[in-house]
Amino acid sequence: MKKWSIIFLALLLVLSSLSVVLADNNGKGKGHGYGNDKQKHKNFELGVEVLLEDEKELIEGKNVGLITNPTGVDQELNSIVDALHNDPDVNLTALYGPEHGVRGSAQAGEYVEYYIDEATGLPVYSLYGSTRKPTPEMLEGIDVLLFDIQDVGTRFYTYIYTMAYAMEAAQENNIEFIVLDRPNPLGGEAVEGPVLNDEYSSFVGKYEIPLRHGMTVGELAKLFNKEFGIGADLTVVEMDHWKRDMYYDETPLEWVLPSPNMPTLDTAIVYPGAALIEGTNVSEGRGTTKPFELIGAPYIDSTELASALNELELTGVDFRAASFTPSFSKHAGELSHGVQIHVTDKEAFQPVTTGVSLVKTIHDLYPEDFEFRAENSEGVSFFDLLVGNGWIREAIEEGTSVEEMKAKWQEDLNEFKEVRENYLLY
Repeated sequence: MKKWSIIFLALLLVLSSLSVVLADNNGKGKGHGYGNDKQKHKNFELGVEVLLEDEKELIEGKNVGLITNPTGVDQELNSIVDALHNDPDVNLTALYGPEHGVRGSAQAGEYVEYYIDEATGLPVYSLYGSTRKPTPEMLEGIDVLLFDIQDVGTRFYTYIYTMAYAMEAAQENNIEFIVLDRPNPLGGEAVEGPVLNDEYSSFVGKYEIPLRHGMTVGELAKLFNKEFGIGADLTVVEMDHWKRDMYYDETPLEWVLPSPNMPTLDTAIVYPGAALIEGTNVSEGRGTTKPFELIGAPYIDSTELASALNELELTGVDFRAASFTPSFSKHAGELSHGVQIHVTDKEAFQPVTTGVSLVKTIHDLYPEDFEFRAENSEGVSFFDLLVGNGWIREAIEEGTSVEEMKAKWQEDLNEFKEVRENYLLY
């Protein structure tokens, strides 16, 4: 018996040691929101990190202007504003803020005026509202403009046009322009949706690209610069070890809100299609904790809508009947009914198809209550500007199927994909 007791105890010790090893391996990288990905991508570097570690000669001895917002941080969440301001080799002289401002404190559409940044004492110029394009006065004394802002991979997210306007101003004022590249949170493979018709160009869609473009900001900068004739003296500081199939949660990066209503990666994933709801009288969930995931209005029957949408069997997504009361924006203070969009497979999910299906289904179920945003003097609705044309709204009103709409936009999409290939960096 003594012999078997010793063998049993030895076996217990071996099993105990093995469990400790397994637990330790499973715990590597925990506490940062990405599991083992930090180990897997330990060589990953953002454009800003590559600049400061390997390519600082691009800005040394020059007066630097910086276009950024709260997403302009390194992997340790240090602000690029502070990093450049405190670097003795860099002369940071001015800051420029897009929509929502350098510190991200402004809501959508809110104008941020010129002010002095308290932390650095530097002047901050607004690139939103009446001054989307930097004026010569704003750029006085600047030798190089840096752009470091996290995009979300969707055509109507305005930061990429802040970049384009700044590139134009840099070209006109003989200033170098440097883009510090960041990941496309939706990965860099899938491309989806209608390509913008140039007659519908606006600040929510300046150039002929699709709703989901599948490019990084650096790649977009190169495409904008050549295909649309900007001609800036452009340099893109590329990331290290980012791959096109990587969603944001497959990088070692924390999510920093790019704007007040983009709180999570889940928001960004549904945004290319769900944000089309902004062009209607249905709430897109602003004023809730789930913007663009919660969709509804007081006149909707949530169970009916969820059932109708689930019957479409759209890939990678389920719809749950939901009710909510927005604290601001559309239907503020009113109990609204609709759905929550639950993405079950982000690789299979088609956000634009889902968004168009959502708008069409609500239109068809509630024709007496549903409305597109009012047309302007030229007969253009905000929905048209978001979707990038006038024919999809007409198709929805005429009862055209989503599959027919997709077939119609596919030719332009295929042409864009061919052009896009010339500008991919990864």
